[in-house]
Amino acid sequence: MNAEFKFDVIVIGAGHAGCEAANAAARMGAKTCLVTMDMNKIAQMSCNPAIGGIAKGQIAREVDALGGLMGIVTDASAIQFRMLNRSKGPAMWSPRAQCDRARYIQEMRILLENTSNLHIWQDEAREILVENGQITGVRTIWDIVLHARTVIITAGTFLNGLMHIGRSKVEGGRCAEPASKFLTESIEHFGIRKARMKTGTPVRIDKRSVHLEEMGLEPGETDYHRFSYIGPQRKLPQLPCWTCNTNEEVHEILRSGLADSPLYNGQIQSIGPRYCPSIETKLVVFPDRESHPLFLEPEGVETNELYLNGFSSSLPMDIQLQALKRIPCFRDVKLYRPGYAIEYDFFDPTQLKHSLESKKVDGLFFAGQVNGTTGYEEAAGQGLLAGINAVLKCGGSEALTLHRDEAYIGVLVDDLVTKGVDEPYRMFTSRAEYRILLRQDNADARLTPISSRLGIATPERTTIWEEKKKNIDEIISFCHNYSIKTEKINPFLEQHNSTPLQRGCKLFDLLVRPELNLSVLSDEIGKLREIIESFGDKKEEIAEAAEIEMKYSGYIEREKQLAEKMQRLEAIKIKGNFNYEELSSLSTEARQKLTALQPATLGQASRIPGVSPSDISVLLVLLGR
Repeated sequence: MNAEFKFDVIVIGAGHAGCEAANAAARMGAKTCLVTMDMNKIAQMSCNPAIGGIAKGQIAREVDALGGLMGIVTDASAIQFRMLNRSKGPAMWSPRAQCDRARYIQEMRILLENTSNLHIWQDEAREILVENGQITGVRTIWDIVLHARTVIITAGTFLNGLMHIGRSKVEGGRCAEPASKFLTESIEHFGIRKARMKTGTPVRIDKRSVHLEEMGLEPGETDYHRFSYIGPQRKLPQLPCWTCNTNEEVHEILRSGLADSPLYNGQIQSIGPRYCPSIETKLVVFPDRESHPLFLEPEGVETNELYLNGFSSSLPMDIQLQALKRIPCFRDVKLYRPGYAIEYDFFDPTQLKHSLESKKVDGLFFAGQVNGTTGYEEAAGQGLLAGINAVLKCGGSEALTLHRDEAYIGVLVDDLVTKGVDEPYRMFTSRAEYRILLRQDNADARLTPISSRLGIATPERTTIWEEKKKNIDEIISFCHNYSIKTEKINPFLEQHNSTPLQRGCKLFDLLVRPELNLSVLSDEIGKLREIIESFGDKKEEIAEAAEIEMKYSGYIEREKQLAEKMQRLEAIKIKGNFNYEELSSLSTEARQKLTALQPATLGQASRIPGVSPSDISVLLVLLGR
C-alpha cells in the first residue's frame, strides 16, 4: 500500500460542501484528501455568484462561526452587500452578498492550498471501496486507489448530469464540464437509494449590450455588517445591481416555445425547485401575471458578464433571445450563453444518520446537493458537519448533532433525515420554529464554543469571540444597573415621541421601548456612549448584539422554554426499543413510517410526516412515561 495515498478522510467533490468538509477535517488534525475533477473550479458558483439571502445568510454566518471558510471568502470577494428584511424583526434579518465569481474561487483555493493536513488531488472518483460494510477508500478513473477510514460524497450536480436547452441534451455536471458517470452505480450497489432532480440557471449577458440607463438602480450597503465574525471589512469596490420587468409581448414569445421546453414536452421527468422556478414555469403557474421582476447582477469587478436573476430557463436559445429583446433595456442584448436546465442523481437522505453518515455503509458520509438540497449555503453547512463527524468517527468519538434550537444547520439536517425530500430542499426562516434564537447576529454566540472545542476555530477566533462576549455583557449589565431620573430624561423622551416617565427606572426599561435604541440613548447618556466607543471598530456589531438581546429578552426566554420542553422528547431514546409493525395501537401510516425511518429519539419521531401526537402518546405510554 502506498502510504502517500492513505488518508483519514477523503472528500469527493470541491464545491461548497466539499471545501468546508475538507477544511474542517484537516483543521481537526485528520490527514485529508480533497478529490476534484478540476482544481481551477474549486468552490465554483454554478449559478448566481451570491452568498446569503433569506435564512441562507443565517447558515453562512453559522458556517463562519463553526470555523468554516464561506464567510471569510465572501467578505474578500463581495461586490455588493445588503441586509435583507430590515423592516422586520431581527430574527428575519438576513445578510446577502453578490460576489466576484473569479475572486471567490481564487480566495477559496488560496485558503485550502495553505491548510495543514489537506492534500488536493485532481482526478475523478469512479467507485467507493467497501469491505464488510465498512468504507475503505476510493478508486479513480485512472485506477488509482486512495485509501481512507472515512469518505464524504459531495459531488453536487455531477452524478450523471444531463443538461437541456430546448430539445438538445448534453451530458455534463456544469456548462462545458463533464459529468461523473460511474460513481452513482457504485454507491447504489450497497443498497443506497437514488433518484433524479433538476435545477436550472439563467442567461449570462454582455453588459456592453444593455441600456442600463433605462433600468432601476439597486445600490448596495456600506455599513459595518459582513459575513465573517473575524474577517476585515469588505475590500472590493461595491457595485450596483439593476432591475426591470418582463411584459406581455415577452410572455407570448416564451409561450410559443413551450412545446420545445424540456420541462413540458416530457424530456425532463425529475422535479425542480418550487421556490426558484424557471421563467416558463412562472408563466404556466401564474398565467394572469402581466409581468415578472428581473434583477441584473454583476459577476465580477473586471468582467462584463452579468447574471439575469429571475430568468432561469431551458427553452430553445432563439426563444430566450427573442423574448429578451422585447424588454426595452435589452433590445440590443448579446449573450455569453443561454440558460439551461440540468438533471442529476441524488440519494435519499432518510438513509442517513443525523451525523450525515450512511446507515448502509459504515464511514460513508453524504453532504450537499447529493442529499437533495439546493443552494451553496445549505451545501456548505452540510459539508462542514460531515467533515467534523468524519473526523470524530475516525477517533471513535460521539458524533456532533446540532439541534433545531441550536442552528439552522440543525434544522436543515433534521428535516432531511427525518422527512426526506420530494423536491430540492431550500432553507427558509419559516422552517425554523425557534428562529428568534437562531438569528444571524448571534451565530458566533451559539457555535463558536463548539468550533473551539473541536479545534476548528483558530485561537484568534476564540479570543475575538470571548472579547466580544465580555463587551456585550458589559453593555447589558450597565443598562440593567444604570438609574434614570425623571427630571433629566423626560425632555429627551418628549423630543423622541416617547411617553415621559412618572417615576425613575433603569436604563434597560427605556431601551425596550420600540422608538428608542442604544444609538439614540447614548447621545443623551455620556457614560453609555463612552462604553460603546471603547469597543473600537467592533462597536456597532457589539451594540447591535447587546440591544437585540435586551429588546427581545422576553421573546427569547419564552422560546428557550419551548425548546427545553422539546428537548425532553429528544432525550428519550427509542431506536431499537420497538417492533412498530406489532404495535396495533399506532396508526397504519405511523407504523409504516416509523419502521422505515427508525428514528433515534421520540423528538425525531414526532417530526415524521404521518406520525400524529396521539401516536407519540402511545409510545410514551409504552415507555412508562
